[in-house]
Amino acid sequence: MTHHITKREPTLWEALIPVVFLIALLSVNVIYIFKDEAIEGSNQIVLILSATVAALVALRTGIHWEEMQDGIVKSISASMSAILILLLIGALAGTWMLSGIVPAMIYYGLKILNPTIFLVAACVICAIVSVATGSSWSTVATVGIALLGIGRALGLSEGVIGGAIISGAYFGDKMSPLSDTTNLAPAMAGTDLFTHIRYMMLTTVPSMTITLIIFLIIGFTGKHAEPAAGIDDVLAALDHAFNINGWLFIVPVVVIGMIVRKVPALPALLAGTLLGGLFAIIFQPQAIQAVAGGSTGPTATYVAVMKSIYTNISIPTESDMVNKLLSTKGMSGMLNTIWLIICAMVFGGVMESAGMLQRITSSIVQYAKSTGSLIASTAFTSIFFNFTASDQYLAIVVPGRMYADTYRKRGLKPENLSRTLEDSGTVTSVLIPWNTCGATQASVLGVATLVYAPFCFFCIISPLMTMLYGYLGIKIAYYDQQEKQPEEYLVEKKAL
Repeated sequence: MTHHITKREPTLWEALIPVVFLIALLSVNVIYIFKDEAIEGSNQIVLILSATVAALVALRTGIHWEEMQDGIVKSISASMSAILILLLIGALAGTWMLSGIVPAMIYYGLKILNPTIFLVAACVICAIVSVATGSSWSTVATVGIALLGIGRALGLSEGVIGGAIISGAYFGDKMSPLSDTTNLAPAMAGTDLFTHIRYMMLTTVPSMTITLIIFLIIGFTGKHAEPAAGIDDVLAALDHAFNINGWLFIVPVVVIGMIVRKVPALPALLAGTLLGGLFAIIFQPQAIQAVAGGSTGPTATYVAVMKSIYTNISIPTESDMVNKLLSTKGMSGMLNTIWLIICAMVFGGVMESAGMLQRITSSIVQYAKSTGSLIASTAFTSIFFNFTASDQYLAIVVPGRMYADTYRKRGLKPENLSRTLEDSGTVTSVLIPWNTCGATQASVLGVATLVYAPFCFFCIISPLMTMLYGYLGIKIAYYDQQEKQPEEYLVEKKAL
């Protein structure tokens, strides 16, 4: 005899069981076992296990497996555009490295180093490099270490130097179209990459402006010496490995022009990738030869460009620091992030189809009556996950899935949510000692997290700025009458 379970709404405690399980297992995973290697697969499995727990709870509330499976498929389908964009981002990063575009950005960025305004220069250089590479970790581990040594030689506190380096590096982590978090946030919120970046500039530019002013004030109060010779070695290595010239900037200008003209992300990124490959052929025959294993000719050129698109490449130089910068993983480097997105969508699909996310968010947003308080709730939830889940990706993924429907129902476009996730989730991760970002940067720089954290002004100001915009109603994007809740609008139209 079979027993039919009547479908019912989950209680708050039932809805919280999978989330508590997720946080607990991730904390053990990141803090004690896999640490900074957790993103390579173990966190993804934790999401699948958490989805399993959610499914078991959902069965108790009368949800059938077919409903959960439909929810999972729908959730993953919603992320397919972001997954395709991520693959093209990896391809673009590869051809822009091979063509010398990224090295040229780094080269000219280092040229602006000025000892009289060292902290501002360090922040700007790290911002340029991280925007060019899309990686705060690579920026800190290469240029950041060199700048830390120079700053110490100038007699500056290592805490304030670390703050300037990390502020600049996480500006790029937040704004670069090559960054995985910059792609992850709009994927979770339901908007596109370039809309997200344009909308994020509204809070990010003021935050960085205030940060640079603070560093300028601090910088003028210190004593300065001449920069160390390490920067000259980096410039010489870049100049030797690549043909550095202004023509290389035609490609990013073209891509930016396409973005401004609102060309969709996929064609714009594909155009940037192909132009990068073309400029590599025109300007960087020596780099192509290095990637092709010393071979020359049309076949070797084809092999080098193709490898830059889909797999790991590196351009060897005499500088170990430059060697770390001049490597990219192409499309293959995005697979872990894509894996994470798919697993997160599985977890989110089960939670949504069972009504658990709605139950949790309704308990939170009942106290968030205004748009400002909703944005503040989102920001605090992201920061909470940075503290508890110890991973910036999960601080974007879980709140993104939790709040997406609430923002839509309140008539707020998804770029409001994606901006808040980055303003609070991406940049605060580095301020927490046991978070993967905080632990890694402290280890790389040799400066304790709590020593540099008070001087990471950009990372501190960003969540405050996004909450201020929310409460003051500045640059909040709303749906118009026909865009708002499109499914319900179509139902009303049919009824008429």
